[in-house]
Amino acid sequence: MERVVYQQMAELDERHWWYLGRRAVIAALISRTVKLPKRARILEIGCGTGHNFAMLSQFGKIDALELDDEVRAIAEKRLGKAVMTASLPGLAGVPDRTYDLIAAFDVIEHIDDDQAALASIAAKLKPGGKLVMTVPAHQWMWSSHDVMNQHRRRYSKAALRRLIDNSPLQVEKLGYFNSLLFPLAVAQRVVMKLRGADDDAGFGIPPAPINAAMERIFTAERHLVGKMPLPPGLSLFAVASAKQG
Repeated sequence: MERVVYQQMAELDERHWWYLGRRAVIAALISRTVKLPKRARILEIGCGTGHNFAMLSQFGKIDALELDDEVRAIAEKRLGKAVMTASLPGLAGVPDRTYDLIAAFDVIEHIDDDQAALASIAAKLKPGGKLVMTVPAHQWMWSSHDVMNQHRRRYSKAALRRLIDNSPLQVEKLGYFNSLLFPLAVAQRVVMKLRGADDDAGFGIPPAPINAAMERIFTAERHLVGKMPLPPGLSLFAVASAKQG
């Protein structure tokens, strides 16, 4: 990702509605769909500043990977130990068959060979281990925000399912989230395109009342995610496990 994106993450990851809402939704998804043992071993790939650590720590002991030196230093302070630097798709040096849960939140869309990335992740899971991943949805929503974040693609529901089906993993749950705010995002994108203006490349925090309202709306999805299908949203999630046999 471009340097400005990491700087924004470090400044906003405890205050911006998107980070706050996504953590709440993901925590609910894991609680609802992943049965983890006590003292589960968890690996977060692409942990950024480590803003998910507090949420993930309720489920087990965390290891993490991050390539960027500056944000990795922030993550290490939050985690209290070294963060690994192995990159996808290889994950060189990460031990096989080690983790009960691997988290890849808005990571796989950055990888040129996403199929190889999932194969490497599958090798790091213990028998019965789970991958929980999120990715941006709808290629037609592509914008300068994707360019700045160095995305390689956005996914359709069918494309994400195909990706997992063609890997050593199998889908257990797959669906949209960030759905309640999706109509607003589409309307904003249409207006910006009609004006011929640049789109949402920036990721600044909205005024406090708007930020709080958007957080409440996004966070409300925690009551539904993984329990019932949500309508099309800005993001997709998948819960997957290793194929048997």
